[in-house]
Order: sequence, then C-alpha cells, then structure tokens
Amino acid sequence: MSILETVKKGHVLFGDGLFDIPTAKAVQDRITSNLLPHQEKFCADTEHRKLALVCGFGAGKTYALVSKSVLLASMNVGHISAIFEPTAPMLRDILMRTMNDLLDEWQIPYTFRASPLPEYQLQFKEGVHTILLRTILTYQRLRGQNLCAVGFDEADTVAKRDAEQAMNMALARLRSGNVQQFYATTTPEGHSWAFDTFEKNAKEDTRLIKARTADNPYLPNGFIDSLLENYPPQLIQAYLNGNFCNLTTGQVYDKFNRNTHVLQNDPYVNDNEPLRIGIDFNIGNMNAVIGVAVGNKFMVIDEIAKSHDTDTIAKEIKARYPFNKIYVYPDASGGNRSTNASKTDIQILESYGFVNQSALSNPPVRDRVNSVQGLLLNGKNETRLMISKKAIKLIECLELQSYNERGEPDKDAGYDHMNDALGYITWRLFNPLHMSAGRKTGIRLY
Repeated sequence: MSILETVKKGHVLFGDGLFDIPTAKAVQDRITSNLLPHQEKFCADTEHRKLALVCGFGAGKTYALVSKSVLLASMNVGHISAIFEPTAPMLRDILMRTMNDLLDEWQIPYTFRASPLPEYQLQFKEGVHTILLRTILTYQRLRGQNLCAVGFDEADTVAKRDAEQAMNMALARLRSGNVQQFYATTTPEGHSWAFDTFEKNAKEDTRLIKARTADNPYLPNGFIDSLLENYPPQLIQAYLNGNFCNLTTGQVYDKFNRNTHVLQNDPYVNDNEPLRIGIDFNIGNMNAVIGVAVGNKFMVIDEIAKSHDTDTIAKEIKARYPFNKIYVYPDASGGNRSTNASKTDIQILESYGFVNQSALSNPPVRDRVNSVQGLLLNGKNETRLMISKKAIKLIECLELQSYNERGEPDKDAGYDHMNDALGYITWRLFNPLHMSAGRKTGIRLY
C-alpha cells in the first residue's frame, strides 16, 4: 500500500478539519441563498420531468446549471447523474472551471477523476453522489447507465437531430434516485431543439423558464451596450432578450444594402495607416479583404480575388501597399496546412513581415456571420461597415450568398470566400464576448 492510499480524499481544508463535511440540507441552503430570481425558479422546480432555462448572454446560465446539478445531487445521495456540454473544450474550459470554483465556494468536498472519462464525486454527510461529465455528440456512452438526473448545456449549438437523440437517450436513462429530472440551459439559436422541445411541442411534463441579459445585475458596465453595438436587431431578440426567433433568412447578409454600405468615392489611405487584411485559404483560389479600423467602425478599401497561392497573394499585398504595416487575419486552419512544402500558410505570411492576428481556431460560422451583420446594422440602428466600390467581388458575395436547405451559409455557389475573409477580421476586432462577466459566479457570456 502506498502512502497516497492512506490519505483521505477531498479538499485539503476538509482533511485538516477546517471545514465539516456538510449535510445535504446545508448544501441546499448555501446554494439557494444566492440565486437570481430566474435561477431560483429553475433550481426550485423538481416537478417537471423536462425543464429548461433559456436566456440571453450573461444571464447566468452556467451558474444556474451547476447550482441545479449540485442541488439534485444533494437530493439523490448514493446515486449517479450526468452533465453534457456540446464539446470537450467547453466541458473543460467552462463547466469544470465553474464547478470547481462553486464547489469550493459552497464548501463541498469532492474528488475529481479525469480518466478514462471525467466525473466528480461530491461528499455529503449522508454519502457520495457521482456526476458524470460527457459531450452531447457522445451520448451513446450513456447506454447501460442508471441515472437520476441529466443536464444539457447549450444544446442549441449542435444539430437539432443530435440534440433530440441525445435527450431521448438521457430520458431513457432516468430510472434511479429520489428526484428524476432532465434539465437544460441554453441561449436560443433560432427555431431549433430548445424551441421544438420546450415551446412548440411542450408537454404537460415540460416547463420553459426565460430570462434576459438585463436580469443579471452583476454584469460589468457597458456589457449590454456592447451587445447592442455588435449584433443585428434580430439577434438582440435572441442573445439579449432570450427569445426564439428566425436566425436564418434567404440571404445570409440580409443587412447589406449597396446604397447604404458602398462608398461612391475611393477612400484615401496614407502609407502610415495600418491595414487589416482578412485572408481565406483555398488551393488555387486565395481571397483577401483589405481594410482599416477606425474606432468601432471598419472600412474596406480593397480586395484581392482568386490568387493562386499564399506566396502570390502575399506578394500582391506587398506590391500594392509596400509601406503600410500589415495585420493579417487569416483562416486559422492555415497554421496546420501549407501551399508550400516547408512552411504553413501562416508562416509564409509572417515571412513577408505581416503580423498574424488569427486565433488558434476559427469561430463558429454563425458567430462570424453575426459579427459582420452587427457591423452592417446593429441593435442601435448604427451602420459601422463601409465598403469601397473597388471591392466588386466582396459586394457581389454579400448580396448573393444564401442559406442552404440545412440552414447553413451555402458554400457551393462560390460566394463564401470573400465573406469568410471579412468575417475573420470583424470577429477578431469587434467580438463583444471576450469581456469579463463581473462577479465570480461562473456567468457565461456565450
């Protein structure tokens, strides 16, 4: 036997006797004493078999999800529950961090196992409750489990059919414990899974609770104004007010209007002006959008269409703008592939003296689209994107790219490349969701 096997499991402070292992009732009192009204409604409901909290960015969904999961754990000591996130990075970066912070805040001893699959074991005086952590797209791994509760977070961000199948599997597993419940928290993403399940086809055993971003008084100053500035009006209804609304129309960039957004006179840019260039990588069809940022506005001054490869487009940029400082916002996948045998596409751009501003990974397509839409027309009815008439291909693409039958921006007609290049810039420069969320409550901004 190793010395580690003789050590009592749990938080070091519990081992030293500074904290007592709490009763289930004590945990319930600690959690419910600090909830916002909509979180309290969500956490208090144990009657409905299917329960959802749908609200805007920053309204406290993650805090509510973790609170609900621990409350159900305290009501089901000796049993097993599960929480699902859409992806493994969201499980690690959002849920686990929030869970760790709140378990310490509530003084609940726990052990965490990362392998083979992550899980928490919460310790109460009455016994232990295990919470499994999984991803929605791996819901098949629930087979064989007997669970008392299952929670879904942001399930509207996965395909509707995947969310439906995962929910049906979860409901089939709810057959143990004292309180059995399926619960979900999400931002509304159009008329998708949450709308169908909790509003359109709601049954007697189903309840929907809604909340607005403004219902959280702990958000930092300027957060709501930032959303209003950076999102178009229909997304304000979803992402600020928590309402279900149609987010897919025939035209992807339906806020674009030639009369409003296209400059009749070519803008003058001097050699000292730093340029922001979005680049979309495609073999034999490289495209770039060139612009300048002025405060919270962006002006497209030029474009490069259908360049052969990365070297060719980099040389063209240098030839047109030899003296300007160049910041590039390329497709993040360019860090992994190459049109050159020895360097990645991003390394090639950097070799020309360009400053790379790409993220480690591309944002979700809908977020990139929304960032452009928010500049075309935001929730304050402001127009913050102007385009030179020289950018003929970009103007055409903004007008003609449509949604396909799956509700996704169409990539088959060839109108996506310039729009993608523009979206890489606007997402990095005008994304409002990187702001601090206020007090340490696990409040999530997306």
